[in-house]
Amino acid sequence: MVVGLGLVASACGDDGGGAAQAAKATAEPSAGTWKTWVLSSPTEIPVPPPPARGSAQEKAEDQEIKDLAAKRTPEVKDIVRKWAAEGSPVSTPWVTMNLDFVAAREKDPPLSSRGYALMSVAVYDAMVATWHYKYQYNRKAPDVGERLVEPGPDPSYPSEHAAIAGAAARVLAYLFPERPALRLDEAADQAADSRVQAGVNRRSDVEAGLDLGHRVAETVIAYAEADGSAAPCTKKVPGRAPRYWAPPPGSVANPVQPCAGEWTTWVMTAGDQFRPGPPPVFGSPEFLAQAREAVAVKNALTDEQRKAATFWAGGQGTPLPAGVWMNVLLAYLRNELPSEPKAERTLALAAVAMSDAGVAAWDAKYAYWDPRPENGVRDSGVDRNWAPFIDTPFFPSYISGHATYSGAAAEVLSYLFPKDSADFHAKAQEASDSRLWGGIHWRADNETGMAVGKRIGQLVVERAKTDGGGNG
Repeated sequence: MVVGLGLVASACGDDGGGAAQAAKATAEPSAGTWKTWVLSSPTEIPVPPPPARGSAQEKAEDQEIKDLAAKRTPEVKDIVRKWAAEGSPVSTPWVTMNLDFVAAREKDPPLSSRGYALMSVAVYDAMVATWHYKYQYNRKAPDVGERLVEPGPDPSYPSEHAAIAGAAARVLAYLFPERPALRLDEAADQAADSRVQAGVNRRSDVEAGLDLGHRVAETVIAYAEADGSAAPCTKKVPGRAPRYWAPPPGSVANPVQPCAGEWTTWVMTAGDQFRPGPPPVFGSPEFLAQAREAVAVKNALTDEQRKAATFWAGGQGTPLPAGVWMNVLLAYLRNELPSEPKAERTLALAAVAMSDAGVAAWDAKYAYWDPRPENGVRDSGVDRNWAPFIDTPFFPSYISGHATYSGAAAEVLSYLFPKDSADFHAKAQEASDSRLWGGIHWRADNETGMAVGKRIGQLVVERAKTDGGGNG
């Protein structure tokens, strides 16, 4: 069975619906005390108290909800459902937007995993700050008419939907300057307004949430601008092919992100913290053995292996390797969501692990500049006309980014959801093996990448054990 495909199919095929998930939603009173990533504390950004109970302003806000309810249109109802994300993490529409934006760009795995982490951290920190103020002010959700959706089990001020929208929209505008920032701000405003239209938040709830989210985003963007990703890169290949990497036959593409291994990391001390020893050198007996294995593996591919190689490919036009895992995780959380804060924490922990995995993998890739199988098999004379099952990426082979991402993600998710540990590790192994089956990595790339990813995942788990959120 193809493990990755099986998970997504089962989760996406759930017919329980948002109402069933909403029914099992639980309050999370302690989430406002959890450790943040970029904010110094959940109280770094002050949020003023809401209008007093029974005040003229609160009465006016309740009247606004009644007036809006009286003129709801089918379009309004569709907008409410779009942003409600019932049965899923509140950030789901924003994560999906991030995935789509990555898929529309040129393939750049470490930049994409950096972006997934930055947005997920912004959402998580905004969520923790929101929960702090929810329980400080303890404002009940309005109940002044028919609701289109049910409010969450926690207090309503500030609105988590608005805070998450404000944070996510601003970080996405930073990550994707080719996208109109005004349109993203308008989407955040619509997401916030949808909660008033739904009758589950007052106007002051969503205004406070939006402002908090915007200010969290500013802090995260300042962090991102200092992470080295925009620094000039002059790193060059240390020698010529066939000893060192060259683009695939027929291509003159430049290598992708040679200096990504130098970017600031979240939990590692630096990108080279777990740098492995060198791979087999071109022309050596070990190299020739792995070249012969690549040919033999392709000649014996099964239908299941082809499916797995295609599913995990993460090529141009897809959300890339870390994005495939983010999609898998969203599907999993639709079935497992224990609370909104824990869902956003899960996404942030996984994204941070994969961001550091991308930095570590790229550090090794450009420490050794190892040739890809397509070049290595041909240039070594094992098979002068050999071609892989999937397209060869434009960066060195050792170590496998897929394997490193997968090892890190599986380690974190196994800690958070121990009942499914075996399944997550099986998915990671399949993602790793899929690169050998696809013909774009040597076995050593995958095995070493998995080992490095696991060590990164363990660092994230150690951090998670101290953040206050528990392990499930």
